[in-house]
Amino acid sequence: MSIEVGSKLQGKVTGITKFGAFVELPEGATGLVHISEVADSYVKDINEHLKIGDVVEVRVIHVEKDGKIGLSIKKAKEQASRPRNKGNDRASKESFEQKISRFLKESEDRLASLKRHTESKRGGRGARRG
Repeated sequence: MSIEVGSKLQGKVTGITKFGAFVELPEGATGLVHISEVADSYVKDINEHLKIGDVVEVRVIHVEKDGKIGLSIKKAKEQASRPRNKGNDRASKESFEQKISRFLKESEDRLASLKRHTESKRGGRGARRG
């Protein structure tokens, strides 16, 4: 089994540092699970989540030219638990520009409504002081 980006593998935790855990993969390769890739929530102390000798399922997130392998435990879990084709995938299929456009339109609508509500409490639009 070759180690390619996107591959899901099982490995054994062989070392723990303050910034992550080293995991021995099949074929003797070793990769690093950065502390930010251990769990979905904030991880202050990696020792609360992993111990040396634990067998973990990881997803390969990058392989550098110098042979360093980046791994993720949370992405391995995400892929398994993610629902498939549930019909309401509008947000995931929108491009960034479409999301920004929709956000701006909704914001402008809310702001216009808020302005109308505020002006009606002040006594109208054209009231001048002076």
